Amino acid sequence: MANLGTASLTISELREFASFSSGEQRYIKRSLDIGLGRQDAFKLWARDAEENASIRSQYVAYQELKVLRGGMPSETGFEGVDSFMGKIIRVAAFDLAQGRLECFSSFRFLYERLLGPDIRPWLPSAFCGAAALPQIHPSRRKVLLQSISEAAATAPGWSARAPSFFPEWVEKEAA
Repeated sequence: MANLGTASLTISELREFASFSSGEQRYIKRSLDIGLGRQDAFKLWARDAEENASIRSQYVAYQELKVLRGGMPSETGFEGVDSFMGKIIRVAAFDLAQGRLECFSSFRFLYERLLGPDIRPWLPSAFCGAAALPQIHPSRRKVLLQSISEAAATAPGWSARAPSFFPEWVEKEAA
């Protein structure tokens, strides 16, 4: 029965990923390759000089992920919150400023995989903090902030279950 539950959750994650735009899907896969060190993102994802520069910047921004993975503060105290939130908001702002994540759902999907299930309580704050920064264009800021539901922003608890679906590059076959 446990396998059936895991399979059901994986199918749910697959469906959620499929609901994202193709641009969001591409950015999530690229980001996972960079953030998890899975592939050479330059070789796999760079189609032109602009994208090459964007990938280079993302590698630099994602250096903070190592610190974030090891330094999550307690949910009950305030010790370490300032440095942790500063770092996660900076990384989140980088991703949101790229213009490829269109909503909280795609942001959450990516960050649960980059940082693990323990990040879930911090994601609404990080998303709202990053989306509200002046570096995000006002019209985009409005769309992003409106994408987080009241339920997501005020959740009384979060699942500790690790994500099971990690989307990857799929090579197209020659026709």
